[in-house]
Amino acid sequence: MDQFPGVAVVTGAARGIGAAIVTGFAESGCHRIAITDILETELGELRQSLLTRFNGNPNDDPKGLTILAVPGDITSEPFIESFFTTTKTAFSRIDYLVNVAGVGKPYRRSIEVDVQEFDFINNVNYRAAWLCSRAALKIMTVQEPLPSPSPSAGTNESWTRPPQRGSIVNIASQLGVVSRPGASAYCASKAAVIGMTRADAIDYSKDAIRVNAVCPGIVETEMTTLDGVVREGLRESVNIAPMGRMGNVREIADCVLFLSSYRASFVQGHAMVVDGGYVIN
Repeated sequence: MDQFPGVAVVTGAARGIGAAIVTGFAESGCHRIAITDILETELGELRQSLLTRFNGNPNDDPKGLTILAVPGDITSEPFIESFFTTTKTAFSRIDYLVNVAGVGKPYRRSIEVDVQEFDFINNVNYRAAWLCSRAALKIMTVQEPLPSPSPSAGTNESWTRPPQRGSIVNIASQLGVVSRPGASAYCASKAAVIGMTRADAIDYSKDAIRVNAVCPGIVETEMTTLDGVVREGLRESVNIAPMGRMGNVREIADCVLFLSSYRASFVQGHAMVVDGGYVIN
């Protein structure tokens, strides 16, 4: 049985952690994926590269991989409603939602941050995740659960896992668990994502929907590595973590895929910190 027999939706999918998660879903047998990002060109390039890799050509294949790529502004409620409606029409259901879209922190104290910047950070990091979760939950709560996976071949195990109607994984941050100087708006937005995750986990357990979060530390992405000044400025934070290095996007994707899968069937409302040990040091 494929690890992901249902339909996956990933926001902030064009590059970095989002692109790694989309790739991970495709590699793990998820054949129907909907992706969105404001970066239209990069989103289209990701779609074409994955279709070529898995289908042998840049076209959707009903017997292979099908990817619905819809560029748009994740802070727009009308866009989000349209995107999820389009996905439901195309694939009939939504089984795995990963809210990745996010923006970085200004590293300035609150009195140095204007309201527009504060609103932008919260609109992308928290409000958009809430809007996407709400849209997905409306679909998940009324769809039939996916079949439970059969016991592993070659074992005497007779127990089967409870069926799952849906899974949501929100990308928060280590800075939603602990804080650092000059990032109050960012830290608050990611703490809000963790709080939302836990509340939704309580509310939708009865619907056989699991809601969890992943809290990455400093990860090698375009945002952290393209600019040498930015990379150097992160050195002190990187060295706080006992592992003393940045994470790779695939290490974050692996944790997201685990939480999305049936293998995490008893994991609910968890904020999984994936940061090389930053928060314990």
